Amino acid sequence: MRKPFGGPEHVLHYLARYTHRVAISNHRLIGMEDGKVTFRWKDYTHGGKKRKMTLAAEEFIRRFLLHVLPKGLVRIRYYGWMANRSRNERAARCRALLAATETDPPDQVAPGRRCPHCGGAVETVEVIVPRELRSRLCRRREPDTS
Repeated sequence: MRKPFGGPEHVLHYLARYTHRVAISNHRLIGMEDGKVTFRWKDYTHGGKKRKMTLAAEEFIRRFLLHVLPKGLVRIRYYGWMANRSRNERAARCRALLAATETDPPDQVAPGRRCPHCGGAVETVEVIVPRELRSRLCRRREPDTS
């Protein structure tokens, strides 16, 4: 039996493509002719190779609508220091505070705990546990009532 996902990294990369963008942008639409829509898409299973696909207009619209969120449900909502009202000022303040107090000097970061892209320190914020394991852990933590 095949695993549904390639692991947490695969899920993260997949979801990251949908956080700020619509399902398809105008620059990927090539044309519409004889009731068929042609568009470009990226084949991530083959190294991100760009390909073209032509679908019947009805099928294209059906697939597009699968990505439309229900009314009132937003993809990402900014709050706190990222809220629109004074985001620029707060972001500048955060940058100034972060530059003023460095928490981990670069030489004290545990080996293997650096970001592969920027070289910065990596901190574990949360560990996501599979549902089956989580239910077993919760049962173990319940106090014994007998």
